[in-house]
Amino acid sequence: MNHSHAGLTSAEAEARLARYGPNLLPSEPPPGVLEIALRQLKSPLIYVLLAAALAALALGDYSDAGFIGVVLLLNSGIGGWQEWRAEQQSQALQRMLHVRATVLRDGRAVEIDAEQVVPGDVVALESGQRVPADLRLLDEHGLEIEESLLTGESLPVGKDASWSGPPDTPLGDRRNMAFAGSTVTRGRGHGEVIGTGTSTVIGGLALTMSATLRGKPPLVARMERFSRVIAVTILAAAVLVGAIGVLVHGQGVGQMFVFGVALAVSAIPEGLPVALTIALAIAARRMASRGAIVRRLPAVEGLGSCTLIASDKTGTLTCNELTVRELWLPDGSEFVTTGAGYEPAGEILPKESVLHPAPPSLRALLEIAAVCNEADLVGRDGHWNWRGDPTDVALLALARKGGIDRDQLLLERPQVGEIPFEPERRYAASFHQRDGRTWVATKGAPERVLPMCRMPEADQVVARRAAEALAGRGYRVLALAAGWLPERMTREAVPVEPQDLALHGLLGLIDPLRGAAREAVERCRAAGIRVVMVTGDHPLTALAIARELGIVEDASQVRTGPELAAAAPGELKAMLDGACVLARVTPDQKLAFVEAAQAAGHFVAVTGDGVNDAPALRRGNIGVAMGRGGTDVARDASDLVLSDDNFATIVNGIEEGRVAFQNIRNVIYLLVAAGIAEVLTVGLAVIVGLPLPLLPAQLLWLNVVTNGIQDVALAFERGHGDELRSPPRRPGEPIFNRLMIERAFLAGIWMAAVAFTTFVVLVESGVPVETARNELLLLMVLLQNVDAFNARSETRSVLRVPLANNPVLVVGVTGALLLHVAAMHLPFLQRVLSVAPLTGLQWLALPALALTLFAVMELQKLTWRWRRRTAGSSM
Repeated sequence: MNHSHAGLTSAEAEARLARYGPNLLPSEPPPGVLEIALRQLKSPLIYVLLAAALAALALGDYSDAGFIGVVLLLNSGIGGWQEWRAEQQSQALQRMLHVRATVLRDGRAVEIDAEQVVPGDVVALESGQRVPADLRLLDEHGLEIEESLLTGESLPVGKDASWSGPPDTPLGDRRNMAFAGSTVTRGRGHGEVIGTGTSTVIGGLALTMSATLRGKPPLVARMERFSRVIAVTILAAAVLVGAIGVLVHGQGVGQMFVFGVALAVSAIPEGLPVALTIALAIAARRMASRGAIVRRLPAVEGLGSCTLIASDKTGTLTCNELTVRELWLPDGSEFVTTGAGYEPAGEILPKESVLHPAPPSLRALLEIAAVCNEADLVGRDGHWNWRGDPTDVALLALARKGGIDRDQLLLERPQVGEIPFEPERRYAASFHQRDGRTWVATKGAPERVLPMCRMPEADQVVARRAAEALAGRGYRVLALAAGWLPERMTREAVPVEPQDLALHGLLGLIDPLRGAAREAVERCRAAGIRVVMVTGDHPLTALAIARELGIVEDASQVRTGPELAAAAPGELKAMLDGACVLARVTPDQKLAFVEAAQAAGHFVAVTGDGVNDAPALRRGNIGVAMGRGGTDVARDASDLVLSDDNFATIVNGIEEGRVAFQNIRNVIYLLVAAGIAEVLTVGLAVIVGLPLPLLPAQLLWLNVVTNGIQDVALAFERGHGDELRSPPRRPGEPIFNRLMIERAFLAGIWMAAVAFTTFVVLVESGVPVETARNELLLLMVLLQNVDAFNARSETRSVLRVPLANNPVLVVGVTGALLLHVAAMHLPFLQRVLSVAPLTGLQWLALPALALTLFAVMELQKLTWRWRRRTAGSSM
């Protein structure tokens, strides 16, 4: 490596570029349309349908095979279109930053594309620049770098080229290094490139992310289990019915095999994939309108299933913009500010909420904050732009809240000199002409500024205790003081360290909460979801934010990265179980926490915006990245992207996810109940030796005209408003739980009983079999129409669920019934389906029989609610 400040020669740079490759991070190309479409077929239920279609083709049953093929194409098209649109939205969110770097080549400074930087290059850094590669600093002057996207630390880090430390020093404490992807907030310096591309810290994290197995969304896991159960059950039922036909009634083996396959195909809920995809697509659209862009459809329900949120602090729960929150004056008065971030919207109010005029000493404090400042904060057309160190910008915002116009102040008190802030100096001073004298304003660390002040020792002790109290509450503390020089200073004079100053006050700065973050955490708690803050920030700062959010009560619930690193393997689980805040953690430790939570049975949603969050985002069951302030790497690792970077949007997404899951359950109930009814009706007829009650074409039509329409319409059901007032589903709970089993079997058995009894009565009363089948087909359509309304809620009465919640279902059921009525009157469909018009008396009797299902299911819901209340009161 070349350690000369002259940098590399052009020839050497070209050779190294050929050797090390361009300075680029590994990236996955965005998926194509075909890849996204094929992704929709990766489901066990789809595999079952494919097997059924192949069996139907082998037996020459082209109508069933064709119908299943249409279902699969429709499912792939709908899901593929939704995910393609989400991918386009996600790509549009990525900021197209073309990073340039100033390097020394052939002894002179040249500007090149960052991807052309090579190991050994000497890079010049200055305020506002993004660091293009990992650098070892050669020199620096007041250099501070913001590294939150790598470390989670919200405050800029002061750099020192002469610093040295052990190799295992945490990333945020390596003061002689500048890392790729971080941003220079103050000062300047030079550094030698020691790593580019995948050899950088950010590149290593990108490689770790790509090697990390993606977590499985809860819906995928549940649907895999459900598909296996449904496939085995239907296959067993078809084999049983076929065996009875052959062994008991002497039917031919070939005939019963064909019938068994047809029965299996009709009973398989082939409409489920489409309905499931539509339910998720609808929820994804609703979530997008509330600020959450879904990149992978199963993540919709997954967010609703999460039991634990591992949330980043900086930029997710907080604004990632420093704000002066508390002010302390030497007379003992204290003030707080409203508003958050760099936009100077808010007020400065007495902490005791006692309304009285602000003391002159408060204005003097704000004047120091405004003039001893190197940043800019400019408002234009209602928008605010800022440049410079975050602390200085926060001080300018504070001054504006107090009515201080910095530009006017500088006109009245022209600056004649300054001592810029340096990490080793730990203070800054600004010198001004005022009333024919030289006035000096100073800010800095309390332990540095207080000794410059002329004040009794007792007052010094009081000020130090006030500073310690602010620091103990997680604030970054600044002391502000001012005074006069004994002689008038000229611009050419070299400023000297101020002395004999008067202390004007202390400021407590913090990265404040996002507006709705506390309410969002409370909603999570009400919904039974555990929120754990995971950050690279200081434990005291993390504790202060977590207390304000209501995540923790005391410091015993905070764990730090060094504590986790020192813990024995057997102790780690116990430490994590009681933790609500993880501070000063590395990306590996965050990933380990996510894996430990998953091993404990949690469905984990991981939020974050930085490169340091990417491995955990990918490993979580659901990864949620920030769209505005997040990195491309974090977004690529995520399942959802928040376009507004608002933690509260996650809670809105949880609500929509729970609605989507309930709609999926409703669809599954409807399809399974219909399948049970069809299998039992046909199976009972075979067992007792009756003619087939429904022909294969009629079974296929029944699926199309009822399940093919109504299950999709159920996916449009809106929530009932109580989705966040119940605990999350147990991670191991299957979709087909006790309640659904009870409802599906009761509805299926009742429909089968009504249908089979009606068919038997008709046949035994001398009605021709074809006429009996015609009436039975209409009865089955009516029964499933009634059941579609029963399916809208598992526990609420149909009469208490407004039709306005789902007008699509009303239209769908009406349309399905009219379609069947039309088939009964159209000659072509009459021949294909063996149907005919019915008499007025039949139209009175059959709907009355169908409505008995309404009464039965209403009684079941009433009984279920009574049992739940009884169980709750006995606990």
